[in-house]
Amino acid sequence: MFAQRLTQNGCTMKSTLLTIDGIVNLVVGALLLLFPTGIPRLLGLPSVQHYFYTTVLGGVIVGIGLALFIELFCGNQHTRGMGLAGAIVINLCGGSVLLWWLVFKPFDLPMRGQLMLWTVAILVLGIGLVEIVSGSWKKE
Repeated sequence: MFAQRLTQNGCTMKSTLLTIDGIVNLVVGALLLLFPTGIPRLLGLPSVQHYFYTTVLGGVIVGIGLALFIELFCGNQHTRGMGLAGAIVINLCGGSVLLWWLVFKPFDLPMRGQLMLWTVAILVLGIGLVEIVSGSWKKE
């Protein structure tokens, strides 16, 4: 019943999911690019000795967000961004790796850091699962 409600508006649901996923990626990526050492410290995450990897990750995440918006606004036969299926794979892979670290190799972090990582893992996996259940990723 839930899946049926999600797929009733096919195109609208796909646009909504692409928009939400794109916004989340742009915000997270921009924060990592602008505050590469401050964001991890603020969130209680493991300290960053050098901002190289943090900014590279931020750039990749911004790129993913932009690709989602290209798909949303310009996706046609001649121009493609990253489709919803690609976003699902990225969300499930990233969320699963983070979840693995939290369960099997927990960091010695303050409570706010643990809470932040669990929230991100659940949010990213949740978005991926909603995207799968919606069926909006299927070709029409």
